[in-house]
Parts: sequence; structure tokens; C-alpha cells
Amino acid sequence: MTKSFVFLLSFFAVGFICFLGAILFFQALPFLSSDSGLLSWGYWDFREGEYHALSMVWGSVVVAVIALGLAFPVGLGASIFVSEYLTGKKRAAAKMAIELLAGVPSVVYGLLGVAFLRNWIFSPLQSMGAPSSDTLFTGGVLLAIMVLPTMMSFSDDALRCVPRRIREAGWGMGLSHSQTVLTLVLPQAKSGILGAVMLSFGRAIGETIAVFLVIGRSDQLFSPESFSLTSVLRAGQTLTTKLGGSEISIAYGDPHHWSALMALGGLLWIGIAALTYFSEFVLPKRIHVP
Repeated sequence: MTKSFVFLLSFFAVGFICFLGAILFFQALPFLSSDSGLLSWGYWDFREGEYHALSMVWGSVVVAVIALGLAFPVGLGASIFVSEYLTGKKRAAAKMAIELLAGVPSVVYGLLGVAFLRNWIFSPLQSMGAPSSDTLFTGGVLLAIMVLPTMMSFSDDALRCVPRRIREAGWGMGLSHSQTVLTLVLPQAKSGILGAVMLSFGRAIGETIAVFLVIGRSDQLFSPESFSLTSVLRAGQTLTTKLGGSEISIAYGDPHHWSALMALGGLLWIGIAALTYFSEFVLPKRIHVP
């Protein structure tokens, strides 16, 4: 009975996700069938009837990569400290603090980013030629703060799942605590740590409100110059900030504009689905855990 109930719930969950993807596809079909060039070079400007999404795809990837690049070393180091060096009540308090940070609403992080992060980050960005603090880089830094608790929590769980006998074997061979962690514990926990990375990347790709508040409102023209540092230090858009902005209400009375936005939603759906498939089925086959 329990097995059938769990299967039924899983079926409904998968069915709902597929149903959502089908709705996005059929809503986007008029735009896609009009030879729109959604993933071609260009810019997005509904006033001129130009709908090219590569700049937003690039923005989503840039802020997510910046976030992971900053959060991964800090999160992994903190998880090693909490898991391997703290004990008893100290570890419980640290773990509880991490879980509380993971539960803070996105809009709170966004408001803190507007109130503090933009001001703190403006001076170094200005020295690098940034005209303002509303940049893709600022969005990436804010996302790093947001995904850090996720990275820490799941990495800590992965490390704690490594059997104690592995540590005792290292100590028995004369290895120090740090050497045991680096040479024995981390390799054993690598699949769980990579899972934490993928979950953090998924949250970074899908975040809307917090990034919307610090990334600016300009749509960059996607060109070969987009791969330079200059584009990272300018305002931009991601797929989620475009879909979460005011343009949704503007597009409601224009079928072609509305269909273009649904195509953006479809791109986001495909990206998250591909990321989930990769983390669930591809990574486990490529990672050998002894």
C-alpha cells in the first residue's frame, strides 16, 4: 500500500512537470514557428519586435558560475570544519545556523544586497571601469551568499556519511587528522559534494527576486564582446529576471510578445531538466566511489 501511494505521488509529480513543459511549448509555438531566431546573435527589445535570448542565457550562466566559484571553496571548507573539527553542541549550533540561513527568503537577501552589497562592491567595481554597482558580477556575488548555506549543508551531510572506520584506518596508518580528511574522507564523499554543487547551481540558475534587485535593468547586446570581463561589469538580465519583471504584464496584450516570453520559460525549463538529468544519471556513472 505504501509503495503504491509513493509511486502515485511520484507519477503525479513527474506528470505535472511534463504538463508544465507542454504548456510552455504550446504557448511558445507561434513564436518559434515564425523563424524568430531566439538563440541567434542580437538583443531583446519588445518595442522594436526583437526577441533574441542569448544575452539572457549568457547572463544566467555567468551569475551562476560566479556564485559557484565563490561559494564552493568557502562552503567546502566550512563543511569540513563543521563535520570534522566540531563536536557535540558546537557542531549542533553551527548546523542549526546553516539550516536557518538556508531558509531565509530570497527577497530578504535581495533587500540586504540593495542596502549593503551594492555599496560595498561599488568602489572596487568602479576602479575596474564599471559605471554602477548593478552588474552581472554583483548578482553573482549575491547568489554566492545565497547558495552558500546549501553548499555547506549538503557537503556536511556527505562528509558525515563517510564511515568512521575510514578515519580510524587513516589514523592507524599514522596520518594526521587533516591528512586523513584530505586523502581519505574527501574522496569518499566526492559524489555527495558534487551533488551539493549541482543543487547549488540549480538554485543559482532559478533565482529571481534577489538577482532582479541588484543586476540592473539593461538588456545587453549579445556579441563576441559578451565573453569579455567588460560585459560582466555591466548591467544585464538573466532568464529568470526577465520573466520576473514587469514585461510579463506588458506582454499580456500582445500574442507575439507573450509567446516570446513563454519561449524564455521553455528555455529555462529545458535547462533545469537537463541539469537534473545530468546530476541524477550522468554524474553517478562517471564517479567511482570505492
